[in-house]
Amino acid sequence: MSVLRNLESKLAGLVEGTFGRVFRTEVRPVELARRLAREMDEHTTVSLSRTYAPNEYVVWLSPADRERYGGIEREVKDELCAYLLEHARAERLALVSTPVIEFETDEGLGLGEFGIETRLVHVEPAAPAPASVAASAVAPAPAPSGHTMVFSSSERVQEQLDDARSTRRGRAILAAEGKRFAIGPAGAVVGRSRDCDVVLGDSNVSRRHARITLDDASGWTIEDLGSTNGVQVNGSRITGLHPLRAGDRLDVGTVSARFEVE
Repeated sequence: MSVLRNLESKLAGLVEGTFGRVFRTEVRPVELARRLAREMDEHTTVSLSRTYAPNEYVVWLSPADRERYGGIEREVKDELCAYLLEHARAERLALVSTPVIEFETDEGLGLGEFGIETRLVHVEPAAPAPASVAASAVAPAPAPSGHTMVFSSSERVQEQLDDARSTRRGRAILAAEGKRFAIGPAGAVVGRSRDCDVVLGDSNVSRRHARITLDDASGWTIEDLGSTNGVQVNGSRITGLHPLRAGDRLDVGTVSARFEVE
């Protein structure tokens, strides 16, 4: 049985997974970088004074994809770890150690499919923390936790890994369903589909419900993507692009959310 399917049955609610169409294309490093960063954002743990991000990641690859990375696996892992460390610093997330990434093989995955398992694990330092880890990020962590997501590389990303490290021009937070979703300058699609950047579980939310974007001229905006139950900003239903400001109350279908800007 697939390792990821085993994890899904054993960890029940802690493990989230979905399989999409299998596109016969390999998994590229930039796709791993984007998904790892998204998993870091989505599986944070909030304490009294810090927001902790997972510090351990397992990337499950199909046998064909794993073989392709065989000769450069260490270099790719180092690059991805550096990218996650930079992402955590930019998003002001606390890390109890430098990110650790391991590659594993899952015979149940097809070419172009990959899984990501995240864990927040406290590591007892045997020596002073490396200079690459911000001092404010090294602190006792909450209890260990883990999540697994499975993806299919259905949307091909064309740019190189370095391009994914675009400088952030702004950052927003959408607080909904007891979670805080980070939204970068590239914006986010909000909906029930697992392909969305902000995934809401309420059945009254459409699969692709709304899009939040950041424009240099107009700032943050939200747009209804033809949803069934509509979008309201501060109690008024919107049509077309609508400006967003810090503190706005959003109703996405029947889900109440708060828009914040940092």
